[in-house]
Amino acid sequence: MNEPKLLSHMKENHLDAFYISKKENVRFISGYTGDDSALLITSNEYFFITDSRYTEQAQLECPEYTIKNWRTPGRTKADMVGDLAREHKLTSVAFESDVLSYNDFQLFDEKVDANLKPYSGVIETFRQIKTPEEIQYMRAACEISCRALEQLMPMIKPGITEKELAANLSLFMVEEGADTMPYGNILISGKKTSLLHGIPSEKSIEYGDFVLIDFGCQVHGYMSDMTRTFVVGKATDKQKEVYEIEKRMLEESTAIHKAGVTGKDIYIASLGPLKDTPYMGYQYNNIGHGIGLFVHEGPFSSEQDLTPFPVGNVRTIEPGIYIPNWGGVRIEDQLLITEDGYENMVRFTHDLIEL
Repeated sequence: MNEPKLLSHMKENHLDAFYISKKENVRFISGYTGDDSALLITSNEYFFITDSRYTEQAQLECPEYTIKNWRTPGRTKADMVGDLAREHKLTSVAFESDVLSYNDFQLFDEKVDANLKPYSGVIETFRQIKTPEEIQYMRAACEISCRALEQLMPMIKPGITEKELAANLSLFMVEEGADTMPYGNILISGKKTSLLHGIPSEKSIEYGDFVLIDFGCQVHGYMSDMTRTFVVGKATDKQKEVYEIEKRMLEESTAIHKAGVTGKDIYIASLGPLKDTPYMGYQYNNIGHGIGLFVHEGPFSSEQDLTPFPVGNVRTIEPGIYIPNWGGVRIEDQLLITEDGYENMVRFTHDLIEL
C-alpha cells in the first residue's frame, strides 16, 4: 500500500531496513487487518512477521510480502529479525522507539547483529495526509455515527442507564455498516459530564441531566469521532448559557481551519467566547487532534503545537467547558483540511436539543 514513502525515507537516511510493530502503522504500510504482526522492510524485499494463527490471513491480505512464522519453541521476533539481518547482510535496522519495549529492545540488541537506529513518528507523519480512499472511509464512518445517534435519541430518557445507551449506540453503528469492533465510547450524564473521558456506568439518566456522548466507529479501520451534549427535559438558564458559549467556542475555532494553520491558532481562537465570563479556566488545553487509523493522531490543537495543518489532514475540533461537581458541555466535529478551508464530515446540528 504505502511502502514507497517509507523506502524513500530509508534511502535518504541510509537505512538497510525498517522494523515496524505498531498495529496502525503495520496496517497503513501493508494493508493487514489482523493481530500479532510486524514488518521488516528492506530496499528490495518485504517481510511479514507473525505466527501460525495469522499466516493464512497475511498471505491473503499481503501477497507481495514474504510471510515469516516466528513462533516456534524458544524463539522470539528478535530471533527472526536477527536471522533475516544475517541472511540479507543488513548493517542498519531502524525501529519505532516509541513502540518497542525496553525488554524487547534488549532482545533485539542481543540477537540482531546490526546497528539499531531509533526513530519515532516517521510513519505517523505519512499518515497525516489522507488519500481519497481513506477520506471516503472516514466520511462513511461519520455518516454512520450520525445515523446511529439519531436512532439513539428517542431512548435517552429518565430511567435508562448510561451503559444501556452506550451498548445500543455501538449496536446501531454496526447495524448501519461500521466495522464490528467499535472503540470505547464515552456516554456520561449529570455532574459526570465534567469528566473529559468519563466511563459509562450503571447510573440512570435523570430529568435535567446533561448527557454527553463522545463516540465514533470504524469503516475499513478508519475512524469517526464526534461529540454532542443534550439536556434531558427542560434546560436551566445556566445550562443554556454554558452551552451557548461552548457552541461559539466551537464555531469560532472551526472557522479558521485551513492548510497552514497551527494547533496553537485554533486553541487561541477557541478562547475568545470565554473572555469576560465566569467560565474562563474551565476549558481543556487540547481541543482537537488528527484522526485516521487511530483516534488521536497528530497534529494536535493545543497552545504548544506549532505544526501547520497539511492539505488532506482529517482532524477533530472539540473545545469544551468542564465545571467540577456541576457538569460539562462538549461539541465535536470532524474536518477535512483543504487549501483554503475545510469540509465538515459531521452533519449533526450544533443547536441545544432538549429531549
